[in-house]
Amino acid sequence: MNTTPLQQLSDAGVAVWLDDLSRQMIDSGHLKELLETRNVVGVTSNPTIFAKAVTDPSAYDESFGELARAGVPVEEAVNKLITDDVRSACDVLAPVYERTEGLDGRVSLEVSPDIAHDTDATIQQARELWNTVDRPNLFIKIPATREGLAAITAATAEGISVNVTLIFSLDRYRAVMNAYLTGLEQALEAGRDISQIQSVASFFISRIDTAIDAELEELDSDAARDVMGKAAIANGHLAYEAYAEVFGTPRWKTLTESGGNPQRPLWASTGVKNPEYRDVRYVEELIVNNCVNTMPGATMEAFADHGQVRGDTVTGRASEAEEVLDTVERLGISYVKITEQLEKEGVSKFADSWSELVASVSDGLARFAGTDSPEEARQ
Repeated sequence: MNTTPLQQLSDAGVAVWLDDLSRQMIDSGHLKELLETRNVVGVTSNPTIFAKAVTDPSAYDESFGELARAGVPVEEAVNKLITDDVRSACDVLAPVYERTEGLDGRVSLEVSPDIAHDTDATIQQARELWNTVDRPNLFIKIPATREGLAAITAATAEGISVNVTLIFSLDRYRAVMNAYLTGLEQALEAGRDISQIQSVASFFISRIDTAIDAELEELDSDAARDVMGKAAIANGHLAYEAYAEVFGTPRWKTLTESGGNPQRPLWASTGVKNPEYRDVRYVEELIVNNCVNTMPGATMEAFADHGQVRGDTVTGRASEAEEVLDTVERLGISYVKITEQLEKEGVSKFADSWSELVASVSDGLARFAGTDSPEEARQ
């Protein structure tokens, strides 16, 4: 039977999530359409996505007017706008949540990147966002910084479902999985029903190639050219090996017997940055059962058009992946330095986007200050 590439991807065990969200997308019915036509079963958001979304006056002017007339402070207005959007998206995806018994149908909302290195503030905001949105199919995104690890554990222990974001290195990924398991153990000790807790670990892909390829190009050697564009996928393959190892331990067996759900690996940053590479490579080369691929709209449409599903492209490729990363190290490129720098840049970029979001909302509120209606503000 002929099926679409995205249906084949779903059949292979990959949950298709959209890496985008806006009020216009929700209100126009486009998000619902993507569930029906593109096999979308989840949505992720981040400060960059929201910073872009709120610049659409047709979608947000009415809210700006209401908030301005009520005298709501800027930061409070930002949280009001994004939690309202995420709650609405959760409602759109509720049927998927029910159909998959809580596995999918999830919408992710990130804590402020300004507190990425503040454990206590992250825990507090995760709790506040969870309670404000008040939907069971919500994921709270917490960055995988060193300080974020304890917050992941604490949030999980409270019964909050967490999407751990900005994971670049294998060592940090192992620490993230440990933080999740510890959180489940603490939740269990507190008498919580851990079967209601879900989590994903967002392992970033394309940025690895962007950073490592730049250094390989400077070497201008046959050995360097041989591993160009291979490090990111190799990193993902090794991440999956680590996942399979951790969720095959006696420690995990004890938790799963009590209803625990595995923390699925999620492939993030899957849009291809280098135009010389196949535009769906970070989907095609990371196909394995029980994982998530969150795609920008352009990548999703490209895969719908010409993506190829060749079965499991991950399992059994760890040795090949290790050789790629070993070669990168032998060429004098430090994996540790690259991944540490990418984490810093990731937090910084989201912090910049958060500042843009706050500025846009501030401008929106200012436009309606002292007016009685959106129409009056536009005059």
